[in-house]
Amino acid sequence: MSAADQLLVVIDPVARRIDGESVRIAKDVLCAGAQAKICWPEGVEEFSRALARRGGRRPVVVGDDRALLRTVTLLQREPELPGPALALVPVGTAPSVELARSLGVPTGAVAAARAVLDGSPHRLDLLVDDSGGVVLGDLCIPALAPVRAVPPTVWGTCRSLVRTLVRTPTPVAAAVAHRLRVEADGVLLSDLDRPVAGVSLASGDGAAHVVVEPRSGAVVRARARAVTVSVGGAPGSAGSLSGDGFRYRAGPVVTGPVRSRTWTAGSWTLTLPGPSGGGWG
Repeated sequence: MSAADQLLVVIDPVARRIDGESVRIAKDVLCAGAQAKICWPEGVEEFSRALARRGGRRPVVVGDDRALLRTVTLLQREPELPGPALALVPVGTAPSVELARSLGVPTGAVAAARAVLDGSPHRLDLLVDDSGGVVLGDLCIPALAPVRAVPPTVWGTCRSLVRTLVRTPTPVAAAVAHRLRVEADGVLLSDLDRPVAGVSLASGDGAAHVVVEPRSGAVVRARARAVTVSVGGAPGSAGSLSGDGFRYRAGPVVTGPVRSRTWTAGSWTLTLPGPSGGGWG
């Protein structure tokens, strides 16, 4: 039996709680079509151990976008490159599997499980940061100053409040700009003396694509292997509007504040319906 027919199916505990019926259907389809070892981790550590002990089996994750992101992050840290072709059966609420849908993974349990068995490996782009984090979709540094100790659950509320304040003709509008230094492969795109309304990054065609939106002037775009964003001034200093760092959103995750971060273009392999876009790894 080939490695493509031997599966390690790791079922995220959140998926079991949210939609146990879809988990059962996916498991039954996978076990009927391949030699599948089923793992039921209770937490992140067990999830990581199961993935690390897969041997020659193809990893299959049953879960939402966060489970997918966790798995890709773990696989990117392995010394063997390129990594194995990952497969996914999305299970969760519609918003929690939005990334999976955008990547082309079927969202129904039966269709997704069939794609695991009959699909092909496709090489996809991603960004890896200097802390080991992974970005599978777009990344944005929003047009507002970071707020200390703001948990991710109230991120959207803070953004709405700041937008409301910015619309008033007061000095608040200037106070919410970022002062960021943005470099693409060492080339300076924006420096601390030019406040920016936002920065966004995306991966594609083997590169990182960055867009810098200044508060005034033309938008700056670049394509690079690596992009670095950093802040100036001491933490909490009055001289830097981003002195304590900046926050950024990548898919379902909000990170920060951080004072510097470098994103480098990379790749990963996902099993999808359709002709092959890369090897099984």
